Amino acid sequence: MIELKRRAMATDHTRTAILSAAERLYAERGFSDVTLRDIVAEANVNLAAVNYHFGSKDELIAELFVTRSIVLNHERLAELKAAEDAGGGRAPIEAVMRALVGPTLRGCLGPEKQRSTAARFMIRASIEAVPPIRKIRNREISHLRRFAAAMRRALPGCADVDIYWGLHFALAMAHQTIRDSERLDKLSEGLCDLDDVDGVIDRVVAVTTLALTAGRPKTSKAVTSRDRTGT
Repeated sequence: MIELKRRAMATDHTRTAILSAAERLYAERGFSDVTLRDIVAEANVNLAAVNYHFGSKDELIAELFVTRSIVLNHERLAELKAAEDAGGGRAPIEAVMRALVGPTLRGCLGPEKQRSTAARFMIRASIEAVPPIRKIRNREISHLRRFAAAMRRALPGCADVDIYWGLHFALAMAHQTIRDSERLDKLSEGLCDLDDVDGVIDRVVAVTTLALTAGRPKTSKAVTSRDRTGT
């Protein structure tokens, strides 16, 4: 029994060492420039151990992304629940959107977060979006449905299509801010302070809320062949 426990602990230690090494290397160098042999050398294990625990590089990336995403989504849903509890079951739309984008932006922006391995890994995942990560993002949407439901409760007169577009645009603004933060800093010559994470969250929430509450935009008239040719 003692020997079995020792083997289990050694197996867990090896798995953890591989995950930690992979996350560090992916955060520093990106997904395409890191090989399994690089990870093996960094973790001080053999290639058979990586194949045993994960099977492939894609599965290893997926494991890391899922692990970080679980933490992120748990934080999102906890903030959403707190906001709805405070509102007697219905939170203001601003609070719903803040719960949606706040954890992502707080996790990746700011001088302290940008230095952490976990944050830099998630920034890489946002920038590069390799196939295993895209597959997970497209599949794991149950927590987003809960946000859509909260948005409906906050804005009962809003059409479903506008709810989904609003949610999509809020996430897009958050991810784009993370991906191109350096370009925005250079473009604005430092005027846009990306270390003011609360201020960034306020702006994303304000723009999304305005779009959702300003009324549905008019759909442009479809252009026909006659319109294009003038005949």
